[in-house]
Amino acid sequence: MATGLTAYLDSIRARDPAPHSRLEVLTYPGVWALAWHRVAHRLYKSRLFFLARLVNHLSRMLTAIDIHPGATIGRNFFIDHGFVVIGETAEIGNDVTIYQCVTLGGTSPDNGIAGKRHPTLADGVIIGSGAQVLGPIFVGPRSRVGANAVVTKDVPEGAVMVGIPARATMVEGTAAPSRFLPYGTSCSEMFDPATQKMELMRCELETMRKRLDALLAENAADGDRERDRA
Repeated sequence: MATGLTAYLDSIRARDPAPHSRLEVLTYPGVWALAWHRVAHRLYKSRLFFLARLVNHLSRMLTAIDIHPGATIGRNFFIDHGFVVIGETAEIGNDVTIYQCVTLGGTSPDNGIAGKRHPTLADGVIIGSGAQVLGPIFVGPRSRVGANAVVTKDVPEGAVMVGIPARATMVEGTAAPSRFLPYGTSCSEMFDPATQKMELMRCELETMRKRLDALLAENAADGDRERDRA
């Protein structure tokens, strides 16, 4: 158990340069929120739903992080800072990092349909601050969601998502990065907010060009067929 805790604390230090020791990491609200969630999740799996909710309520008061007892969370999960909400049917893989004010939200409950309502995050995902990941979607391995993005559709493996609604940038993320990239995106000029908008416009322009070429080719084919009939 001590070895597992040490490895967990070291995984956080590898992603956050601020702490000077493992003891300092133990003061992080995200660490305590995860510890309380492990207890609540065991109670939930044992169908002790009220006790699980009680532990969840206590954890939320102490850490400002709300993780539903039903959520499934893998190894080395790191919430940097707090004010995070994670829904009941959310599934989180290993080595996932989430920054402050993120919501892993569900679909509207007013239709009375139960089942999977919240997202699944694969291994190595990074969710930037303020991002909203909504619905029973799949966020692929090593993908990154930029700050304040709103994700409502599946995210491919290694993609870098920005915007509202979130769309993939022109930067490929399929290769494993040589170092940890905080906040979901690199700090290079390619991810400056001004250039992000330009990249999205370029993507849309390229898509429109492809559609125009397809329409022109279709019209040309129709013209050839009309001449053949004549």
